[in-house]
Parts: sequence; structure tokens; C-alpha cells
Amino acid sequence: MGFFDRLKNGLSKTKHGFVEKVESIFKGRVVDEQTLEELEETLILSDIGANNASEIVRHLQDRSKKGDVKETGSVKEFLKNELISLLGTSQPLVVYGERPFVILTVGVNGVGKTTTIGKLASRLRNEGHTVLLAAGDTFRAAAIEQLEIWSKRADAQFVKHQSGSDPSAVVFDAIEAAKARKIDVVIIDTAGRLHTKSPLMEELKKVKRVCGKAMQGAPHEILLVVDATNGQNALRQAQMFNDTVGVTGIALTKLDGTAKGGIVFAIRKELNIPVKLIGVGEGVDDLQDFVPGDFVRALFE
Repeated sequence: MGFFDRLKNGLSKTKHGFVEKVESIFKGRVVDEQTLEELEETLILSDIGANNASEIVRHLQDRSKKGDVKETGSVKEFLKNELISLLGTSQPLVVYGERPFVILTVGVNGVGKTTTIGKLASRLRNEGHTVLLAAGDTFRAAAIEQLEIWSKRADAQFVKHQSGSDPSAVVFDAIEAAKARKIDVVIIDTAGRLHTKSPLMEELKKVKRVCGKAMQGAPHEILLVVDATNGQNALRQAQMFNDTVGVTGIALTKLDGTAKGGIVFAIRKELNIPVKLIGVGEGVDDLQDFVPGDFVRALFE
């Protein structure tokens, strides 16, 4: 099965909660105040976001008055175009510039951060890059062990310190080692224990500063890993991490297990952060570039 078919399967819950409801709203009915109200409610419940929902409904109202949109089929086509437009152009994660290219990975515990790092490392290795993983989540011994397993699986190099040590020291050593060994990409894991939110955010700021001290311009990518099943909570997490370290891209995981895939649109609208990678399964090759047109087509087909 190709990735597009896996994406279609993965988005089936979101499709059921959104596209099929839209079809039922307009089946045998016209675009009027009642159906527009029902559409707005469906969009909001699909986690597309209140601002997006009201904008889409307003555009549909305008098009309907001009006679452009009448039956269910044309409403679906209109929605497809609106949603693709909302997401903008594809912005994949690209390794560029002086080596090593440093990726700082952030996100709360439980979103699939370490697994995403492992899959990304495998992908980069397959593309011919040398990769080093840095165990910056020193708070949990299990996180260090899990990352080490992924490093072996992905044939990546690995830098760790003892559990409980200073994450910034691990990061500095990892970047220095990468420079000495002429490694292409460093991917840094970080802690995500939100119940002690304030110290964590200060720690992340320090890690970011140390990246810059170890190598000018680093980190080159600050990748936030978000669990799609968290819906609106994912949006709040993105806001918080963005305010702290300035997120440059999002990896959205577990899209295959949720009806809340619409959160992609809310994140793009509210925070203007591009979704760069999406995960729709457990396999190593289930982490792929986010292509807006394919994502929306998979929802509607």
C-alpha cells in the first residue's frame, strides 16, 4: 500500500466526523442560514478552529449568493479548495547549509517524540546523510534507553550522559562530536514533563542558547512533535512551545488514531507554523512530508 492509501485509511475517522457530516447537511437541501449554521458547528467540532470555520462559512455564503455553489457536490468541491488554500504550500523539512544541521525536537511526554526522532533518523540515513542522536531528555532513564535503541536501528551515532545530568551539557557535547566527526545532521531529544512546566521551558531556552554557542546559527530547525489525538490541546501546546523557543515546523503524529485531524488547519491558521511531517502508523516509513493537497484529497476521496 502506498503512502497516499495509508493516509486515506489513517484519516478515515476524521473523514467520518467531518466530510460525511458535511454531505449529510447539504443532501437534498440548499445553502441557507440553517445549513450554514450546521456547517460551522461541524467544522468547529472537527477541530478545524473557530476562526477558520467562520471564514469558510462566510466565503461559502458569498459564493452561494453569486450562484456558484448549489448542491452537495459543489459544496464539497468548494470546501476542498478552501482547505487546501488554508494550508498553503508544502514546506518539507530540508537539510541545508553548513554541517552539522541541528534539529531541536520539542513536545510534551507521550506524543511520540522519541519514535518520531528515530523514524526521522532512519529517513535521513536512507537519503545518504550521517546522523547523530543526542539524548537531551536526561530526566527519564527510559527516554535515553529508547533513543539509544532507535540510534542502533537507524544506524545513527549516539551521545548520552548519565540520567539526571544537565541536558545542555549533552547537547554541547553532541554538537562538538558531530563537528569533529563531520556528521551531517544532529537530532536532539528534549524533556517534555509539563507538570513542572515553568522549569521545563527555562531548560529548553537554555538548550537552545547552548546550541547557538556550540555552533553559530544552531538550532537550524525547531521541530515540535504534536499528537493529533489531543485536538485543541495540541494547539495550546504548540502555542506554548512557540512562545518559548520559536517553533519552525511541526511533526503531527498519530493521525491514524483520531477524528481530530482537522487540528492541522487550526495550527496553520492560529500560529502560522507549517506542518512539515505527518505520521499515520507505526512503521519507519509512516513518517512522511506533509503535502497539503494530498492531505485534503485523502480526506475527501
